[in-house]
Amino acid sequence: MKIHGVERLTAEQLDLELQRGARFVFFQYCVSILVMTFKRSSGIYFVRHGESVVTRGLPWTLVSLLLGWWGIPWGPIWTVSTVYRNLSGGRDVTSEVVASLNASVPAVRMRRAASI
Repeated sequence: MKIHGVERLTAEQLDLELQRGARFVFFQYCVSILVMTFKRSSGIYFVRHGESVVTRGLPWTLVSLLLGWWGIPWGPIWTVSTVYRNLSGGRDVTSEVVASLNASVPAVRMRRAASI
């Protein structure tokens, strides 16, 4: 699972940022081709405390506004829902990502210990 924005953070720095209010979010977008409309999710983004979540989701919102509304009937419906979701801060998946990261840490430690 690729998470944008955590490339150069240590585990301690990540914990500190999360304690300060950082979160993991993803955004939605939709694209229409005449009668077919596709609703998809972006990758997961790490948004630090004080950063604008709306600004992070702006590219996905613009994709939906430009390319989403063309398909009938779902284009306009999904365009409105994705724009609303993105302007509301995206979908917060912090608890799921932290649980996944915590579950993978013991497995990595066990592999390192076994190789010693």
